Amino acid sequence: MKLILLGPPGAGKGTQAEILSKRLGIDTISTGVMLRTAIREKTELGKLAQSYMNEGKLVPDEVVVGIVKERLQQEDCKKGFILDGFPRTTAQAQALTETGIEIDKVLSLEVSDETIIERLSGRRECKECGTPYHVVYKPSSKGDVCDVCGGKLIQRADDNEETVRNRIKVYHDQTEPIKEYYQKTGKLVIAYGKEELEETTKEVAHALGLE
Repeated sequence: MKLILLGPPGAGKGTQAEILSKRLGIDTISTGVMLRTAIREKTELGKLAQSYMNEGKLVPDEVVVGIVKERLQQEDCKKGFILDGFPRTTAQAQALTETGIEIDKVLSLEVSDETIIERLSGRRECKECGTPYHVVYKPSSKGDVCDVCGGKLIQRADDNEETVRNRIKVYHDQTEPIKEYYQKTGKLVIAYGKEELEETTKEVAHALGLE
């Protein structure tokens, strides 16, 4: 299956992508992971991406499209893939179509704005090893240091509440119109994010016809 996952930041796309990847035996292509890796390694792309992400803005199309095109040309993508975090604009969706890559389904994971704000503003990660935490859902047993390596837990600049609200607005303004683009092709399906992970996973499986 060649699948696109849509949804606002913090909707749980990454978690569902991981579950689907194991179930379907295909790789997840996450532009967010690729960008954060570049930021940690302080590459030129990473420095450029950091300046946009810190303000809650989208990384420019030409940067993201280049990354994704290169990745989809690799051998492991021939049997299928899950795109998480791309496309983010109708222009990117059109650019993907123009590459000639056929998409089977586009899943939109729907979650309320207030739920997203709670989820994202509570996220923390280890400054040293990158292990993720959450002050409510997955706190470290050692307080503000990492259970794994003892490193200091930090909040990413793009997870403070003001920036999160801006990211949500950007999603509604720039990314949500993609749903209409794919709805016209008959490939759009919708799943509603639930409080419990298992319930969300069932919703996703049902929407994709995997039950």
